[in-house]
Amino acid sequence: MASAVLDRKRTTGSGQPGPVPGPVPARTRSVPAWVWALPPVAVLALAFLYPLALVVQQSVTPDEGGVSLDPYADVFASEVFRDALTTTVWLAVGSTVGCLVLGFVLALVIAFVPFPGGKAVARFIDVFLSFPSFLITLALLFIYGSVGMANGLWTDVTGAAEGPFHFLTTPWGVLLAEITYFTPFVMRPLLAAFSQLDTGQLEVASSLGAGPVRIIRQVILPEALPALAAGGSLVLVMCLNEFGIVLFTGAKDVTTLPMLVYSKAILESDYPAACVVAVVNIAISVGLYSLYRVVSRRAGA
Repeated sequence: MASAVLDRKRTTGSGQPGPVPGPVPARTRSVPAWVWALPPVAVLALAFLYPLALVVQQSVTPDEGGVSLDPYADVFASEVFRDALTTTVWLAVGSTVGCLVLGFVLALVIAFVPFPGGKAVARFIDVFLSFPSFLITLALLFIYGSVGMANGLWTDVTGAAEGPFHFLTTPWGVLLAEITYFTPFVMRPLLAAFSQLDTGQLEVASSLGAGPVRIIRQVILPEALPALAAGGSLVLVMCLNEFGIVLFTGAKDVTTLPMLVYSKAILESDYPAACVVAVVNIAISVGLYSLYRVVSRRAGA
């Protein structure tokens, strides 16, 4: 009897069953967007902004106390700082140019020249990116160091007292180590760009009589420019802040800005001067990255 009454209440005037009302959903209070932003902002502030603020504060606080720009004036007037700045810039620019040229050539070979093990080499590039920089430097020392394999082979064959390879302790050795280590950072975006390149364009250009050099210049290179810009800017910023390679090569006459920070802070205990050099290094890196973002945005990269 009760079920019949319920059935009549659930029918419409036309005799068709009507919709059965479901449970009323509970109201949920929307959380403001700024609440979700608090955790990442707090982590960023503690891990990066607070230490950076301490470095900036120390750079304007001389040992005598108070706030002063004298540490900046003293550092900028130092010949050691100017030499370190010059060395840092030319090493970073030279390494970036070398990585761009070598990385472009190697990426072309891996992407467009079929050879056994090509896919394995491409995967090894990804693994290589995880290697620490000092590991590559140690490998070069084992080969070209004063008591390395190359010098040992030379002395065994010629009977000389020492081998001819001593360039690792010079700026050229640092340049070679940085190019060796940072080239895969250029190859990775290039290989990704080449994998998306329409091979039909290459076939059409080849059928029209274009040679390999012309195909590379007019078809492949324009498509690779955004990847080259991305990889080159990354390598430039990383070379400006590289410390391990310069330290492990044992190049005592090569002083870069990161090495000068280490020398001022650890060896001389001149913390205001070390913080000044660190602030300059950070400003150059952030400025170059901002310039890259502006140029890439205008170019549509």
